[in-house]
Amino acid sequence: MLGDKIVVKPHHTKAAEGVYERIKNKIVGSEARKAITVAGESGSGKSEIASEIARLFKERHGIESVMLHQDDYFVRPPKTNDRARREDINKVGMQEVKMELLNEHIKEVKDGKTEKLVKPLIDYDNDALLEETAEVSSAKIVVAEGTYTTALDSADIHVFIDRTWEDTVEHRKERGRDELDEYTEKILRIEHKIISSHRKKADVIITKNYGVENS
Repeated sequence: MLGDKIVVKPHHTKAAEGVYERIKNKIVGSEARKAITVAGESGSGKSEIASEIARLFKERHGIESVMLHQDDYFVRPPKTNDRARREDINKVGMQEVKMELLNEHIKEVKDGKTEKLVKPLIDYDNDALLEETAEVSSAKIVVAEGTYTTALDSADIHVFIDRTWEDTVEHRKERGRDELDEYTEKILRIEHKIISSHRKKADVIITKNYGVENS
């Protein structure tokens, strides 16, 4: 998403290191392309941890990744989506995201037949839906991050950040994207109910202190 802020901190790197150690044997030396998802609640560090996982495989093994962000696959741009939610809070949920398209794009990259992927791109500041072309021919890994990505059946490894929205208040303030009012809390509670239900599908869990354990 254009306009998004990613600030990698030591705890993000710690979590990514733990994930890397648990999954590297499934990636390194494999002829098949693999897909990893990183899911968790708003402000839990999904983008940062996902980018660090990709960096570790690149620096240590020369393995290229392509990153897909669930935020780019929203049906409506963010400010328009927020207005729609405020008019009808029942609009909050997975139906706001083009999950099938994201799933198909992961499959396309894994198939290895697509050299350039035309994918959605959201411009946060201008509240606009755009497109971009991603070069994917050299990618051996697809890393898809987002709140609901554990639900994607095209992924080989599901990573889940086990933190609640209450745990992530400071990070969301730092990111500056959310108005942390009573209405936002209602939305986060609805999202929590959906996201937490996906935890059982995860292969790797990142704990509240950014340790890592198998599911």
